[in-house]
Amino acid sequence: MIEVIPNWHPLFVHFPIALVSLSAAFHVTAILLRKRTRFASHLNVLAHSTLWLAALAALPTALMGWLAFNSVDHDEAGHAAMILHRSWALASLLALLLLASWDVWRNKVDATPAWPVACAVILAWALVASTAWHGAELVYRHGLGVISLPAHTVSEVHEHEHEPMHETLPHSH
Repeated sequence: MIEVIPNWHPLFVHFPIALVSLSAAFHVTAILLRKRTRFASHLNVLAHSTLWLAALAALPTALMGWLAFNSVDHDEAGHAAMILHRSWALASLLALLLLASWDVWRNKVDATPAWPVACAVILAWALVASTAWHGAELVYRHGLGVISLPAHTVSEVHEHEHEPMHETLPHSH
């Protein structure tokens, strides 16, 4: 397998986030514009298909997350944060798979969504958003899965000053 430093999870993670976000927006828009037949059928297809694609994209994302979970160096605080992220991720994956499976079974691709389904998709989005938040915490708060800058001596440190922002902007008269 081609090695991606440090793991493959970041390559996959943004797809379910983007797709479930779009699905929630398309569900609400499809319901609001259901009487505008020119747009309604397209919005219905987009609402359903982005939900289904979000669930499908969540599968390799979870697999790559599992591999990262078992291979990324971490300390005790990082491990606790990883467990929390994993819990949210599994809940998100389950919600997306159940919701998309039900939607495939219950609806045709051009069926107009109903408000209860739109609300369920919004809740799935909230789960995914929370999972993403906890994943970002792993990277940006705990520094997991990143390669740190090399240690420098004081004489090697890159030092410079930035001009104040107002001095770099053109003046208007």
